[in-house]
Amino acid sequence: MNIKAINLRSLLGILFLLLLSLFGRSALAVEVPGPLIDADWLAEHLDQVKILDVREDLDTFTRRAVLVRKRFTGDLKLQRAGAHVPGAVLVDYLNIRADKEIDGTNVRYMLPDKTEFEKLMQSWGVNRNDAIIIMSMASSNREVPLATRLYWQIKYFGHDNVAILDGGVVEWLLREKPASIEVSQAKPGNWQVTEERASLLASSEDVAAAIEQADTQLVDSRNLDFYLGVNKRSYVRKKGHIPGAKVFPNELLTRADAGEVFMDSEDLQQMAEQLGIDTDAPIITYCNSGQLASASWFVFSELLGNKKVKLYDGSMHQWSLEKRPVVKMKME
Repeated sequence: MNIKAINLRSLLGILFLLLLSLFGRSALAVEVPGPLIDADWLAEHLDQVKILDVREDLDTFTRRAVLVRKRFTGDLKLQRAGAHVPGAVLVDYLNIRADKEIDGTNVRYMLPDKTEFEKLMQSWGVNRNDAIIIMSMASSNREVPLATRLYWQIKYFGHDNVAILDGGVVEWLLREKPASIEVSQAKPGNWQVTEERASLLASSEDVAAAIEQADTQLVDSRNLDFYLGVNKRSYVRKKGHIPGAKVFPNELLTRADAGEVFMDSEDLQQMAEQLGIDTDAPIITYCNSGQLASASWFVFSELLGNKKVKLYDGSMHQWSLEKRPVVKMKME
């Protein structure tokens, strides 16, 4: 046996470990295969990605999940939400957006500024070259936009190596992948904004121009009762929708398999066409506050490949604060 060869291998191994300690997880980062990944892909690359788990109910992160088997089929069913993917960092959804003053008016739930978002990402331990996987619990359709909103913000600030776990934590648990209720303290990361992509963001003026020129479609991502003006959120001052907007309700975008997973691209395409939406033309998506609209943006831009899609961040909240026109009880 060659002692020198063994020593050389040992030295190379030590050097490799030192490099990992210096450069962290980003040294192991892989390229995500697309905007959506499944539980099997994540399980294979668990040590090569940074996982951000976005929730509103923070207690579920450290609470044990309860799974039961259905009586006749034997399939697993989630009885109580809880737990998380090992190594995931908990992200409080209420912290990812910010108040912003626009022309003297305070608008809530907006995109934070560059410096603020950098600090958030670094506090979650994200590094410049990380492959980022975002997930929500996804136990209901309304939890899916928690993930798409953070995805949109990360893309807006220039980071492309990012994907969403389709079906979220629920899908992970029901596929009997390893789960944890332990919290590990994230070391501060070195993530930085590389650009601000104006092509992804629409202003009130962009929306007003779309109404006048009719060269850009407006897509309302809310349920039909909000679109028609039967109901409204308390922070939205007017009932109804922006003139000329087509409705594409968020509830149509996913199906409840295990966790809420996105519909097949072919079905999304057909539904959009039936609702009068041209998925190849310029689009501005909106909702009440820019949350649900991020899921429609994700569908049109990332799943259907239309790179002429913008999200109206202020949505109906800002539009109604500015006393702009709305339409009620009318399908368009």
